[in-house]
Amino acid sequence: MRGESLNGQLTKLVGELVNRGLTLGQARREFEKQFILASLRANNGNLSRSAKLMGVHRNTLRNKVSTLGIRSDDLVESRPSPRKPAAHRHAS
Repeated sequence: MRGESLNGQLTKLVGELVNRGLTLGQARREFEKQFILASLRANNGNLSRSAKLMGVHRNTLRNKVSTLGIRSDDLVESRPSPRKPAAHRHAS
């Protein structure tokens, strides 16, 4: 999707959600959750800073976080665990 306009990316994503049978409520909830998570991650979990940048009151954001079931461990993006190099055994 790189190089594609934001509107084009959003159009494709919305089309995929519709094809999967999501309701408007489900899509709205998932968008809000992902948007809030992205903001909190970008601001190292700082609710006040995230709320200010999103244009909402801190208490509104706190309530949304609670309603959407966002936990502090959700703020850490899952990344593949680094692999340890395999130990090489030399035959004697």
